[in-house]
Amino acid sequence: MSSPYDPGPPFEPTLQPRLPEAPDAEQPASLSYPFWNWEDIALFFGLGLPCLVFSILLLEIVYLVVPGKPGGTLYFLIAQTIGYVLWFASLYLLLRVRYDAPFLQSLAWTMPKDGFWRYVIQGPMLAFAVALLGVALRTPQVESPFKALMSDRFAIMLVGLFGVSIGPLCEELAFRGFLMPVAVRSLGAVAGVILTSIPFALLHGPMYSWSWRHLLLLILAGSAFGRVRIITGSTAAAVLTHATYNLTFFTAQIVQGPNP
Repeated sequence: MSSPYDPGPPFEPTLQPRLPEAPDAEQPASLSYPFWNWEDIALFFGLGLPCLVFSILLLEIVYLVVPGKPGGTLYFLIAQTIGYVLWFASLYLLLRVRYDAPFLQSLAWTMPKDGFWRYVIQGPMLAFAVALLGVALRTPQVESPFKALMSDRFAIMLVGLFGVSIGPLCEELAFRGFLMPVAVRSLGAVAGVILTSIPFALLHGPMYSWSWRHLLLLILAGSAFGRVRIITGSTAAAVLTHATYNLTFFTAQIVQGPNP
């Protein structure tokens, strides 16, 4: 019997996976992929901010007892990492308790069948395309609180390490792994990919002072990550593209040097 969890590639335009034969007992029809719904999505994304706030409170309690509270950049990255852990723990529990479903398999965490190198290479290609489009749009330099986190090369490297590992992993699992399958099922492939890219762009809005040009570029980048997820059936492939996309921009930032 086909497992309802394995969204193995390639995806059809409706995001219905081709499922391999498995010895599992027959599953109820309610678990046909994607077996979660908009209510689950609202619950998961609604827990995002509370998880981040709780992670900050937890850190403050820890550093009341343990001396040596880290500086701004490191503190921010630790808090965000703890927030992500709590957030995805809630998703793990949602999938396990409500559906008795495996976590990574449900979110299409599989390596693409045609190898991963092409998706590694697509990241820098996309970054250069977005940069050129940004020039064409005359995208302005904006004041951003994010710049304060990159005051020296060590801080840039810390943020860059986070931005090419934990950041892309968590964002792709949330947006392309969990949100996008339901959006595509409801709206179709093109509309579902674009819809998923809008909250992805809004998540990064404060980093760019809500500049509409930056948000447009983020929607386009998010749509490219969604396209990778669609054609491969693999969230891991989207993570690879996203990570090397970020790596390209952070490398340019390191070469340029700290913000004045």
